[in-house]
Parts: sequence; structure tokens; C-alpha cells
Amino acid sequence: MAHEADPEIELHLGYLQRAREALLWKLEGIGEYDARRPLTPTGTNLLGIVKHVAGTEYGYLTECLGRDGGIALPWMAEGAANNADMWATAEERREDVVELYRRVWRSDDAVVRELGPDATGAVPWWGGEVVTVRRLLVHMIAETHRHAGHADILRETLDGAAGMRADAMNLPPGDAAWWRGHVAEVEAAARAAAVAAGEHVPG
Repeated sequence: MAHEADPEIELHLGYLQRAREALLWKLEGIGEYDARRPLTPTGTNLLGIVKHVAGTEYGYLTECLGRDGGIALPWMAEGAANNADMWATAEERREDVVELYRRVWRSDDAVVRELGPDATGAVPWWGGEVVTVRRLLVHMIAETHRHAGHADILRETLDGAAGMRADAMNLPPGDAAWWRGHVAEVEAAARAAAVAAGEHVPG
């Protein structure tokens, strides 16, 4: 029985879609190097986050529910190199990774709409635990928003671009001078608190 208009499913998919779009937005307006280069000591990078989330979402919302959307994810297969899903090789085109993620959305959305919130699947990497579509959606919403937050910080580190979504920046108004003043105020407060705690403050 189809559940295309199930309000609970649509509510969850709405939150998930906002996180998906926010994540892809962080790739806009930057070159190949900045999209791919490692920006943390563990190699975290913007395109790699998208690749990782695509594979993770497909695993939870299609494969764990016993479906096959015809999407190949060799970097998620058993025997793949460690962290293969967290970066893109030079041969993997950014456009292909983004389109793969969009294909995953379509597959997953169709599956959960068809099954409804109370249908169940099993998660092999959770020891085969049987879980509902509802729980898998909540898990994937949390996972995607977490990674979108990572992408926020990476993008701001790259070129100063910040904001939650293109249609909802969620930042106070302020020009470059205002932000410099704000940062200086935060820095001064941090130094004062550290001195009061007897800590050494560098610089």
C-alpha cells in the first residue's frame, strides 16, 4: 500500500531535504581544488562529505529497507579502502558525485513514501537490529544536518562564505567591519576568562 501523502513521512523528508540542499550549497562558487582539498588533520573535505552522505543515506533508506535503486557505491562495499567514501579521486567528477546524491534522494524518497513510517528494515552494521522507517529517517536527518554543519565550517574557513541555507542565512546583519569587531570581542572575552582561570594565553 502506498503512503505518498503520509504527513509524518512528508514532515521528515522536508527536514532531510533542507539538510541535503544546504550541504550541496556549500559546493557552489568554489573551484575543484577547494571542493576537494583536505581542511582538517583527518582529511575532511567538502566533496568527500557529499560522497559520504550519499552512500550512507542510500544504505539506510534504500538497502536497509530491502530495496535496490540500481545505484552502485563501490566505496561503500566490503573490502573498500578505509575512508574511500570521504574523498573524491581525481577521476571522479564533482558533477557526477552531486548527481549521484540526487539519484539517492529520489530512490530513498520513493522507498519511504511507499512503505510508510511503521514499516521495518534491518541495519546490518547495528547487529541486524530491526528498525522502523521512522527511526531510519530521524537517524538520517541527524546525520545529514551534522555533516552540513561540518560543511558550514569548512566553507567559512575556505573563503569566509557563511550561512545556513541560501534562502535562510540565519546570521545577524553586519558588514565586514562589524564581523571584525564581533570576533575581536569574542577573542577578548576568551582571553579574559583564560587569565581568570590561571591559564597561559598564547600571543
